[in-house]
Amino acid sequence: MVEIICSGFGGQGVLVAGTIIADAGMEQGKNVTWYPSYGSEMRGGTANCSVVVSDKPVASPLISVADTVLAMNLPSMLKFQSEVKPGGLLLVNSSIIDEKSNRDDCDVVYVPCNHIAEEIGNPKGIVSGTTQITRDPVGLVMAQNAAKVIQYSGLLKEGFSFQTGAGGASLAAAKFLKDIMLRQQIQGSFG
Repeated sequence: MVEIICSGFGGQGVLVAGTIIADAGMEQGKNVTWYPSYGSEMRGGTANCSVVVSDKPVASPLISVADTVLAMNLPSMLKFQSEVKPGGLLLVNSSIIDEKSNRDDCDVVYVPCNHIAEEIGNPKGIVSGTTQITRDPVGLVMAQNAAKVIQYSGLLKEGFSFQTGAGGASLAAAKFLKDIMLRQQIQGSFG
């Protein structure tokens, strides 16, 4: 069993990170729980999620001692660093956390997450990439899974109509959905 806590401010993607980990576990046939917690402010408020991935049924989504903690901001590091089990892993976003962890009984890795995101992002700005299908592997997996959810939900039938955003992952989901519709000879509508 692997227990992970992802934590940070709302809008940093910590809930999405947990979802990706949970999806990866499900793709491997594991038993998974994803348990989010966030403030009412959402973007900018505190957010965290607990993810449990196990070969056996998971009795509770609550984690008392984590194998890994991802701390994307200082309040999250201060709150959750004590929950990493000895010998576990604490990942710290060193782009915005200047303090060092007080833990010496686990691996602490300082990762410049914001800097890395800026390096792999489009240097011309976010808007310039919104009309192109993403090439990011994580975004493509998320888009493919979104299309599968729609496919298996029972909503995908003749005359199906939906709206998507203009972002790269949304456009990729639309493309994957188009491929499914062509294979199943389903014609959509603007209904």
